[in-house]
Amino acid sequence: MSRFLWGLVCVLFVTVPSFAAERPNVLFIAIDDLNHWVGHLGRNPQTKTPNIDRLATAGVTFTRANCAAPACNPSRAALMSGLRPSTTGVYDNGQDWTPVIGKELTLTTQFLNAGYDVYGAGKIYHSSAHRDGEWTEYFAKGGPALKLHPSAKDDGVGSIKFGPLANADEDMPDYRVTDYGIKQLQRKHDKPFFLAIGLVKPHMPFSVPKPYFDMFPLETIELPPHTENDLADIPPAGQAMAKPQGDHAMMVKSGRWREAVQAYLATIAFCDAQVGRLIDALENSRHKDNTIVVLWSDHGWHLGEKEHWRKFALWEEATRTVFIWKAPGVTQPGGVCGRPVDYMTIYPTVCDLAGIRIPKHVEGPSLRPLLENPAATWDQPALTTFHRHNHSFRTEQFRYIRYADGSEELYDHAADPYGWHNIADDPAHAQLKQQLQQYIPKKNVPELPREGGKGKGKNKRRE
Repeated sequence: MSRFLWGLVCVLFVTVPSFAAERPNVLFIAIDDLNHWVGHLGRNPQTKTPNIDRLATAGVTFTRANCAAPACNPSRAALMSGLRPSTTGVYDNGQDWTPVIGKELTLTTQFLNAGYDVYGAGKIYHSSAHRDGEWTEYFAKGGPALKLHPSAKDDGVGSIKFGPLANADEDMPDYRVTDYGIKQLQRKHDKPFFLAIGLVKPHMPFSVPKPYFDMFPLETIELPPHTENDLADIPPAGQAMAKPQGDHAMMVKSGRWREAVQAYLATIAFCDAQVGRLIDALENSRHKDNTIVVLWSDHGWHLGEKEHWRKFALWEEATRTVFIWKAPGVTQPGGVCGRPVDYMTIYPTVCDLAGIRIPKHVEGPSLRPLLENPAATWDQPALTTFHRHNHSFRTEQFRYIRYADGSEELYDHAADPYGWHNIADDPAHAQLKQQLQQYIPKKNVPELPREGGKGKGKNKRRE
């Protein structure tokens, strides 16, 4: 090689950064069972979430975000595969998604194939399940036993479990998962990285160290807005999801509804503290200017609204989520987007922002236009599915629910923010319902069998 050509090669090698160095990292924060009780969404004034709110003001927060399914397993399987529950048959907990979602389809595989290191810790899929070959490394959390504080009356009411713990923060599995994330953020990496941190709290039991309970004195606790006989205008299919004679009846009879709300608020505050630790670590790292942050909660949670507890329903409390993006060079601080979006957008958006080809099987659109301009046009509703042929559609104003038997609910959330009045039978809204029915998935495959097959585990729902 001539001296001139060798000199040219050396100049290019020194002055042109590698493609890998230009690609953004991803901090992917998953939160379990967190409903819209965060400060910046304004749904519950009692909540204390300064760190999640801080992240929201740094990027774009979506005020009408909805999960793909109101249960951990199908929500996460859909999000990580890019395939709706109605496409895979993964509609509920206790269904094994691995036979119908190949390794080649998942979000993490796309990043591995693109040359990223992919790290995971905590709950990303249901029950912290993960498959070898889809991660560079996955952290097994472990930790000491957790014990109720001596001030706790007991462990809760029926199957709604709550109570303060005698443990320190450092004993909590989520603390250890966050520690792992912090260590990865503090490291120098030779490749761009995708770091998935899955926080389990505020999932039940609503049990965290006692100082978080002390932040919410019981005598100050207000119950969530509710109304008597809220299920009177609900079709039987909706009432069956609520199960009002189960958890809710037991909670009302116990007289401990406020204690459960206190415990949920305390558990959210603990979660928020872990988010704060992660964000602080990123801000103090060499990666702060080249890392996409996406924070999402897998679905919502009822605490007595519509005489219902838990998720497992198609109303606002079960489906509305916390959803925040910060993407360097794309988002601007203080962005607030009121467009109705669902979680089938996460897979294509994070690929889009990282410059990775979006696979053809992915069923949702990229949110990039809304990240660049939160007021941009967005014509489709958010869609949530729970079991076969049961769908909920959210527009900016309305929520329309259509059950497998053809029964319906419709709520005007501008006039009726808590969904107390079902107006599905009002002829004035016939055209709206017809328009939304066009978004019913064309494919609604049969449900996968529950783990346990025909045995005693068939109908057991694991939280």
